[in-house]
Order: sequence, then structure tokens, then C-alpha cells
Amino acid sequence: MTKILRILNRFNVGGPTYNVAYLTKYISNEYETILVGGQKEDSEASSEYILQNLQINYTIIPEIRREINLKRDFQAFRKLVQIIREEKPDIVHTHASKAGMLGRAAAIYCRVPYIYHTFHGHVFHSYFGKAKTQLFIYIERFLAKRSTAIIAISEKQKHELGDIYKICKPEKIKVVPLGFDLARFSENQEEKRKQFRNTYNLQDDEIAIGIVGRLAKVKNHTFFIDAFKHCLEQSTNKKIRAFIIGDGELKEELQNYCTTQNIDYNTNTDTNFNKPIVFTSWIQAVDIAYAGLDIVALTSLNEGTPVSIIEAQAAGKPIISTNVGGICDIVKENETALISDIDLKTFSQNLQKLIEDESLRRQMSEASKAFSGERFSYQRLCRDMEKVYREQ
Repeated sequence: MTKILRILNRFNVGGPTYNVAYLTKYISNEYETILVGGQKEDSEASSEYILQNLQINYTIIPEIRREINLKRDFQAFRKLVQIIREEKPDIVHTHASKAGMLGRAAAIYCRVPYIYHTFHGHVFHSYFGKAKTQLFIYIERFLAKRSTAIIAISEKQKHELGDIYKICKPEKIKVVPLGFDLARFSENQEEKRKQFRNTYNLQDDEIAIGIVGRLAKVKNHTFFIDAFKHCLEQSTNKKIRAFIIGDGELKEELQNYCTTQNIDYNTNTDTNFNKPIVFTSWIQAVDIAYAGLDIVALTSLNEGTPVSIIEAQAAGKPIISTNVGGICDIVKENETALISDIDLKTFSQNLQKLIEDESLRRQMSEASKAFSGERFSYQRLCRDMEKVYREQ
């Protein structure tokens, strides 16, 4: 049996936790997986419930944190070295940037035979200044040379890593799209829709527009608020409400931004939801949220493969998104999603188009359900990853 040590940045809500969870739970019995992850940030919601629901054993190393701290990072490195020496894995597979740096360094130090790294996104633009970004590129190039293979989660990401940022030669990069258990997003939708809309006092004729994700700069929520405000101000007979689903360090700043834009909002602690924007915080049963929404938006400055868009399509929701990262690899433009550059005028026009055209929303809904189910199953994820392991 081949033993895998799988290392994740941190157990916070998002696509990477689902990815490592399904690979740990459902990969072939030829493999034994040990799962290790870092500590979530205080402003983030824990994703440990995903692992617990799947009855997966895991270990948290508190020193693996998002921010760079040389003393803490060295402690994390030492703990990873200790785990590798005790477990003697045949493969170390790291996921996301911090785990990729510390985990691969430990694996190289311990001379692990096979080392893989999955980029769930990258930090090569829209995160840091020029000097810091260049440093990260140099580090990633160094680590990639010593890795057996690099995993990209979309063709667009492979192009960025291999051709634009030249992290390694393109032939060393294998594309393995994310996979999920999407069944719950299409089950009992009418019942779930009523539950969500009753909770937030939504009338049948109100159009609910949602954005799901961390309240972080890269997610560009102010852009979403600006586009929503533009649509509020248009002369229309449509009633609309926006739902900002998630939490993070920018929560207070975004609420203050709504105030400066003269947009009233509710928070999840309110009992009477009647304002144009609702900050719901994290919703663990996100399938209920998608059922209740009519349109799902993404406004990010940079993305890998956003889980919210995959899940929303599985729930049959029309998508409106900025054209970043691997978006074009996970939607069908003009069939399941309306896509634009990060241009407020065009994005707002697309949003207005979806608000006004009910038949277009229905048409995109049907296309979304069919498309997502074909592409993003966890069974396909496991088959693809097993193939990568066997090819080396």
C-alpha cells in the first residue's frame, strides 16, 4: 500500500478542504492517507465539520498559519519533519501556498521519493507588493524543480503557472479539476428555497442576488456592492435584495462602505430582515442558501477554481462573474454565466440583464444543472489524481 501524507494550508471554509477531504476519503484502497492541516485564522469559519461528517481523522499543526512568521514557520517545519520521519510516507502532497512551502521543504529535507503540490489559487497578483510577489515566485520555482509534479486545477491556471510566471515547464504541470459531492445542491430544492426565503423575509417577487466567500480584499466585495447599488438605482419594477454570505477581516469595513453609499443593511444578528443588503455571516448549510437565491455573483480580483460557482451551478443558478483565474474553465460563457472584465459598467449591465429577464434566468438555470454535474464529481477527481500518481 502506498502511504500519502497530505498537507493543507488550514482548515477554513473553502474549496481546498473539500478537495483534500474527498481525496482522503474516496481515493482507491491502494492508498493510505494521513491528513495534516494548519490553523484557521480567527476571522475565518472552521471547515473541520466537513472532515468530521466524512469521519476522517486529521491533525492540526497550530504553527501553520497564513501570515509569515519565521519562528512559527520553523516550528511548523520541524513538526512536519517529525511526522514524515515517523510515518515514512511514499508521497507528500501539499495543497495551497503555505503548506506547499513548508510541506515540500520538509519532504525535500527528509528525501521523500515523490512530492506533489496543488495550486488552489496563487498569490502572484492582487495579494502583495511587487518585491514580495517576486520573492514568492522565486521560492515556487525552487520548490517546483524539486517536486515530482505540479497540479493545476484548471487549464487557465496551468497557462499562468507555466507560461506567464514560469514556475516550471508546462509539461510538469498536470491539470486535475476540483471534484465535489454535488447531490445535495439539487435535492429538495423547493423545500430549501422556502426555508431560506422565510428566514430572510423574502417575498415571492423579490430577486435574491448572492455572493459567497471570505470577506477579504481579493474577493472585491465593494465592487459587488457598487454593482448592486447601480441596479437599485435603475428605473425598474423588479424588487432586488443582495446577500453577502461569508465572514472575514473586512466585515466591518464593508458594512461601513454600505453606509457611505447610503445603502441600508441587515446583519445575521437582526430579527427583522427588510434592508436591501444582508450580511449573513457563514451559512454552513449552503445548499439551502443557493436554493433560495436567484442569481449568484463572483467579483474576485484573482481566483483559482471558486467552489461557490461550481456549487451554484449544481443548484441551477445563473452566474455573473468577473473574468479571472480559472472562471472560464468552470462555466459555459453566455450559457451558464455572464462574464465580464473587472469593469463596473459592463458587470452592472450583465447583472441588470439577469434581473430583468426571467426567461434568461430559467434557461441558464437548466444549462447550469447539466453542466456542473458532468464536470465536477468527486469520483472523477479521485480517478484523475490516481492517474497522476501512477504516471510518475
